[in-house]
Amino acid sequence: MRSRVERRRAAVIDEAVEHAIAIMSEQGVGALSISEVARRMGMRGPSLYKYFPSLHALYDALFAHGIRTQQDFFYPDVERLPRGIPRIRAATVGVVRWSVENPALAQLLHWRPVPGFEPSPESFALSVRDMEFARDEFAEAVRLGQLSPDAGTDEALRLYTVVLSGLISQQLANEPGVPYEDGAFSRLTETAVDLFLSTYRR
Repeated sequence: MRSRVERRRAAVIDEAVEHAIAIMSEQGVGALSISEVARRMGMRGPSLYKYFPSLHALYDALFAHGIRTQQDFFYPDVERLPRGIPRIRAATVGVVRWSVENPALAQLLHWRPVPGFEPSPESFALSVRDMEFARDEFAEAVRLGQLSPDAGTDEALRLYTVVLSGLISQQLANEPGVPYEDGAFSRLTETAVDLFLSTYRR
């Protein structure tokens, strides 16, 4: 059970994160400032520094929030599917769809829009789950005979991330605000992942 002080602190942080997302969505990821978040919350800037000692600390909280919401968006459905290719395909669609629906957070996760910002080890550890998931599913696809042994290599995993980030980047850069199903690039997601997997088919 959290104390009242802890609950209050968590509520302030959650509210600040939501305002920060709104600011980034309206003005760009690089336009975020502690003072503007505080203003929208009806607080003085120095008061918010008690919760975020620097602007990069706020970005770090946003990075962690983005990873968690992205994973919550698609993992429950993906984990109900058979191992290997079905999960790889569904996870790819899930990540691209989430990114299209959450462009500000997606930029923070998949690009480097903030000079000098790097997620803390604690926040970055959350993203490691995604790579471990992909690595495990590619290995399982090889074990099940769905893909050739080459699909279990680091090179294949790197190429997969290129396909994934390419779809996200092209859609966000060229058609911001267009829904996943209508996007000139996002609607190619399943075709793109199938083309990628065809390289490693047995």
